[in-house]
Amino acid sequence: MSEYWLISAPGDKTPQQTWEKLNKVTPPSAQLSHNHKFPIPDLKVGTLDSLIGLSDDLSKLDVYAEGVCRKVAGYMGEVLEDQKDRLGSNLKAGDATLQSFIHHFQWNMAKYPVKLPLKSLSEIISKVVTQVDSDLRMKSHSYNNLKSNLQSMERKATGSLLLRNLREIVRKEDFIVGSEYLQTLLIAVPVQSVDEWEKKYETLTDYVAPRSSRLLYKDDEYSLYAVTIFQKVYEEFKYKCSRFKFFVRDFQYNEKDMATDKDQLTKLASDKKRMLGPLLRWLKVNFSEAFIAWLHVKALRVFVESVLRYGLPVNFQAMVVEPQKKQQKKLQEVLNKLYSDLDSTGLAAVNEEDFMPGLTLGTQEYYPYVFYKVTLDFESPQR
Repeated sequence: MSEYWLISAPGDKTPQQTWEKLNKVTPPSAQLSHNHKFPIPDLKVGTLDSLIGLSDDLSKLDVYAEGVCRKVAGYMGEVLEDQKDRLGSNLKAGDATLQSFIHHFQWNMAKYPVKLPLKSLSEIISKVVTQVDSDLRMKSHSYNNLKSNLQSMERKATGSLLLRNLREIVRKEDFIVGSEYLQTLLIAVPVQSVDEWEKKYETLTDYVAPRSSRLLYKDDEYSLYAVTIFQKVYEEFKYKCSRFKFFVRDFQYNEKDMATDKDQLTKLASDKKRMLGPLLRWLKVNFSEAFIAWLHVKALRVFVESVLRYGLPVNFQAMVVEPQKKQQKKLQEVLNKLYSDLDSTGLAAVNEEDFMPGLTLGTQEYYPYVFYKVTLDFESPQR
């Protein structure tokens, strides 16, 4: 898991000085963080009212876009099945790793023209994410149905003798075929009841062929027997079997049906294999689309919040701060100290236990500077 902090602070005389100040308090020797610039182009500011409204919309879009990224990544992991260890190598932003994309973020001028109002940009990004989400639902539904049908047939081919397809087990010579009076039944008998079956099957009803019980197959739970009876006692025999927990399987021998089942299983397996390659390619491409869109939402949030906090003219430096292992708390203290002059409320210096009962800051922690977290843990189970 990688954690990144997208932060911004007002430019001094130039944004470059803000960047240099950050690096001065987090030198490599301190091993607190790796820092990168997070370049955001000159966007159209609009009115203060529009920025306030947009801030709330972007917050919701941020959550939604991240959720879509997680859904695509999670489904890719499901589709990879026993090759799930390949998930990380398939989660990219374009040709770059996710880490490299954040380190070297560049605004996509062609897809999100900076001449457009901020509201229009957010709507374009929202459409991209919504389309990925909608297409994922359709594609996953189609693939899941196919996979479910295949698994169902495979279970019937290999599962318990109570449920599995018996066509792979029995042969034509196991049955009396074409008789006007006699029929062959298949009975699944629990292994612990085999002796009881051998003793009782001939006397369960009248018209049971003597010594007709033959063991055809057995597994760890059940033994499968064939027995011959007169057709007119079928219902009575079936009822008597149920009383002793001998399970009559509803099966009639039909060579055509047996060939059809085998063909269907082969076709489903072939269809799944045929769908898998294109589906994985789609997931890879559209995870990239959703992730890049999500990072642009983050960039918009940093821009809007920076203007709302620091005012006009636009003069701030956005930065990516990657905390080193187990250094988050110390790094936060360093940043709070560096930007303490921005804390007009004094809340950044207040400990949680010092708050009066009932006083909260909402769902987000308060920082004197603009702060948004990005957590790259798409290979972990969905949160």
